[in-house]
Amino acid sequence: MYTEKVMDHFLNPRNAGAIEDADGIGEVGNPTCGDMMTFYIKVKDDKITDVKFKTFGCVAAIAVSSKVSEMTMGKTLEEAKNITKKTAAEALDGLPKEKMHCSNLGAEALTEAIKDYEGKKSGKPKSAVEAAKREKSKEHNKCGQCNTQNPVAAKFCMNCGDELKN
Repeated sequence: MYTEKVMDHFLNPRNAGAIEDADGIGEVGNPTCGDMMTFYIKVKDDKITDVKFKTFGCVAAIAVSSKVSEMTMGKTLEEAKNITKKTAAEALDGLPKEKMHCSNLGAEALTEAIKDYEGKKSGKPKSAVEAAKREKSKEHNKCGQCNTQNPVAAKFCMNCGDELKN
């Protein structure tokens, strides 16, 4: 069902974790399947110098996060913007049709992290909602189930997957 590359990235994820002082953070999720991805990027001279991710999800979601993070490292912002659901899936030698939404999430989380960075850099947040998110970025949303500290905007716990009450 899964390719060798998918299983490798699932069993040995690259760049898992968080960057405490990230320049950009992108969080996406699919409440239907329960997958949640958060990407963290560090940028210097318009080049991504570090990338980390936290993913709560299935085999494909974790593998896609790992592969997208690997594909992103060292790229310029413009190059990273060209990472799409198609390029992510192709880099893993394909995903089952019913798991293609996972490649969407990986590309979307990266795109959101880049948008977050660009908004901060320009001083012009995309919206009042995003500005409020940035103001609260140092706050955490504690999970009532497992006590894990999650990003304030998280809808699901990054550790146990329980729905968070914001």
